[in-house]
Amino acid sequence: MSQDVPVTGYAILGLLTFGDELTGYEVKQRADVTLRFYWVSPAMSQIYTELRRLTGLGLVRADARPDDGREVTTYAITDAGQQALKDWMDQTPAGFPVLKHTVLLRLLIGHASEPEQTRRMLLDYLDELERATTDLAEVREALRGADRPGEPFRFPSLVADWGLDYFAAEGRHARRALDSLEDGAPG
Repeated sequence: MSQDVPVTGYAILGLLTFGDELTGYEVKQRADVTLRFYWVSPAMSQIYTELRRLTGLGLVRADARPDDGREVTTYAITDAGQQALKDWMDQTPAGFPVLKHTVLLRLLIGHASEPEQTRRMLLDYLDELERATTDLAEVREALRGADRPGEPFRFPSLVADWGLDYFAAEGRHARRALDSLEDGAPG
């Protein structure tokens, strides 16, 4: 069955494992709040495409219910979905992440631009890192109290901690590159 489900489908199954039924819009909101720090948050159209696929495969249950005079569909993971997700988690090699890092790409070919532009790009990246770190720190803080072993948000808190460490390392690397560029600046 795994060949019928892309990684984004498994990400959506994972978002549905926290015990609540969600509309497609709510799945998108949850993806935007969580996945954006380490995975591409899928577009709304991709969310609905995957929810239809997962429903067709019996991995998700779709329930229509009235809401303020209109019909709303909520989605919940099924037992088969839980098993498929577990199988994917247990049988898929860790793999090495594909890094699509535009800052590193631009730094690699920095000689094609003015040194000041490269410095500005790195300073802008440091500003973006600071904003992302603030956002992720807020997410991490919201998980406190439900992050102990056996608690429902233990694993999301581990991901948040990893992300905070990653952002800190990215900041160190960017500052080191910036310092190196400053060392070579005409004086």
